[in-house]
Amino acid sequence: MSDDTTPTVRLNRFLAQSGIASRRGADTLIAEGRVRVDGVVAKPGTQVGPNAVVTVNGVAVEEERHVYLMMNKPEGFVTTLSDEKGRPTVMDLVDVTERVVPVGRLDAATSGLLLLMNDGALANGLAHPTHGVPKTYRVVVRGLPGPTAVRRLERGVELDDGKTQPAVVKVIGTRSGGAELEITIKEGRNRQVRRMCAEVGYPVHELERIAYGPLRLSRLQVGSCRALRPDEVEALREAVAGG
Repeated sequence: MSDDTTPTVRLNRFLAQSGIASRRGADTLIAEGRVRVDGVVAKPGTQVGPNAVVTVNGVAVEEERHVYLMMNKPEGFVTTLSDEKGRPTVMDLVDVTERVVPVGRLDAATSGLLLLMNDGALANGLAHPTHGVPKTYRVVVRGLPGPTAVRRLERGVELDDGKTQPAVVKVIGTRSGGAELEITIKEGRNRQVRRMCAEVGYPVHELERIAYGPLRLSRLQVGSCRALRPDEVEALREAVAGG
């Protein structure tokens, strides 16, 4: 299949990167004897070289070129592939030939860091609440939250779909009758930060996601995308694995 000097990858990772299944799902396929490498039934731990022929249930698998993007999403764009109401979507801002999808959602009124990719296994891991990958928001609220309101946000707020998990809350400063906060959560409920702040009596005026796991928005221009560096992709994988 390859000699010792040829770079190889574990078969379960190859299958995950090809969009066939998660690594755990790939392990199941391998254990069931449904995967062959160069015509030989694969075993757990099998390594795949660049010229190997991998089949699942007799169908050849081609490793897809993965694309990982960071976008600074503007307000007014919905985080969907298309919109039946004709509203602009984040896909209008993407210029790659590969079909990428957003990781999670930001509502139309929320701006900031949005990840898009065609790596289904990583996208699912980042979005799934069991992995607890943190997301940080810059939040401008109406009014000046006191210590009691901040503690409620930090300890968890009762919403109509249950109590939120503990959050990290920093009061950054004041802004024309309101306050600027930095809130980090590990969940991804619909409009969660807005609902949390409203529940403690301080409605959100502006909301921007500034970090997702180890990645920060930094100086990326509003409406722009950039490709993630390999070290950034690996940092996202580590964040999922550590959850």
